[in-house]
Amino acid sequence: MKTESSEDVTRILVVGGGYVGMYTALRLQRKLKQELRQGTVEVIVVDPEPYMTYQPFLPEAAAGSISPRHVVVPLRRVLPQCKVVIGEVTAIDHEDRRATITTLAAEETGDGAIEVAYDELVLAPGSVSRALPVPGLADVGIGFKTVEEAIGLRNHVLGQLDIASSTRDPAVRDAALTFVFVGGGYAGVEALAELEDMARYAVRYYHNIQPEDMKWILVEATNRILPEVGPEMGRYAVRELRARNIDVRLETRLDSCEKHVAQLSDGSRFPTRTLVWTAGVKPHPILAATKLPLNGHGRLLCTPALQVDGVEHAWSAGDAAAVPDLTAEPPAGPDQPRALCAPNAQHAVRQSKVLAENLAAAVRGGPIVDYAHSYAGSVASLGLHKGVAHVYGRKLKGYPAWFMHRVYHLSRVPTFNRKARVLAEWTLAGLFKREIVSLGSLENPRAEFELAAGTGRHNEAS
Repeated sequence: MKTESSEDVTRILVVGGGYVGMYTALRLQRKLKQELRQGTVEVIVVDPEPYMTYQPFLPEAAAGSISPRHVVVPLRRVLPQCKVVIGEVTAIDHEDRRATITTLAAEETGDGAIEVAYDELVLAPGSVSRALPVPGLADVGIGFKTVEEAIGLRNHVLGQLDIASSTRDPAVRDAALTFVFVGGGYAGVEALAELEDMARYAVRYYHNIQPEDMKWILVEATNRILPEVGPEMGRYAVRELRARNIDVRLETRLDSCEKHVAQLSDGSRFPTRTLVWTAGVKPHPILAATKLPLNGHGRLLCTPALQVDGVEHAWSAGDAAAVPDLTAEPPAGPDQPRALCAPNAQHAVRQSKVLAENLAAAVRGGPIVDYAHSYAGSVASLGLHKGVAHVYGRKLKGYPAWFMHRVYHLSRVPTFNRKARVLAEWTLAGLFKREIVSLGSLENPRAEFELAAGTGRHNEAS
């Protein structure tokens, strides 16, 4: 195991290249520009992927409104003053200020992991999908948290239309045209709405499929969807989806999905070839291996200044952190805990700014400040030209909410380069027809060559 260290450099290790990790490193580049240039400070960003995924754009990428490459932000391009390491942190010994990282090179050469010494630690690994022990889920479920999953789901849905169009078996056709989404949060509702919109448009090019032939089912265990936009807008979203012949099932759970049959808690059974699981997330497993203080949900206990509670030189924010919400009503009694900031993108982006400011102040010996931000509200897309929003007390629906959704996220996506490209794609999409091509073969690009090579060997042998 190799060790990377340096004695005269203040080394800041950022674990995770998502919202918090990338935005924190981006601001540290500006705040510590002189120190980074002089070599007295080094910022290391570690993530398994060389890019940050702007997850609010995943539904539009799945629907073909945005190119997949414009949903991601390359870390090396936006963080030229930082050292980007593509790998996974597998262990952290904060007492000795060392992290163990498994890199791609280590996997290829078998040299083992590397150890990186650090002075300040920023833990921002984000979250991972929370899969429940539902029979058959691991075999047939499709996630919706990465750009690869979004594009894979798009190709899959279009592929099911091709299957339904070409089969004479009514059972196969019915299963191919049944799409079940589990989870009524942002990811599930927006993904279903955008893909249903795309599929409804696509079937006009199939001579033997009508929009009413498709079954789109949303399964939610609670009595409401999109809780972030409020009860009234949540009820409107249900009405809007049902008006599009989408079957919204509230207070219903997925009991089983074995043999491609979705069995629901209300007794319904749906043969389906498409089951999308978006029923929540959980903290990244690395947090449990750090020996740092966690709350009951596995998130790091943090102070309002975004420091890990009771631990020096350790910081966190976003999904990984349980940060007290200073703008919420104070607890009723001394034994009652203070409300926490919601683990969403809005808080993550703002927390990363305060985290970077405090970290720069700690490096330079200045004062640190607490994070306090009142929740501004939420916006959600329900497909092209449809949406709901509850922002600063104002409730919007339909086209105004959809337009606000696009404007808000365009303003939040990092870098002017990405903003310009996304805006250009939206403009072109308004002038031309949708692209409805499935490129499922991209998921196995060597299949054609392997087939050709195998045929060639067979011919030679014969």
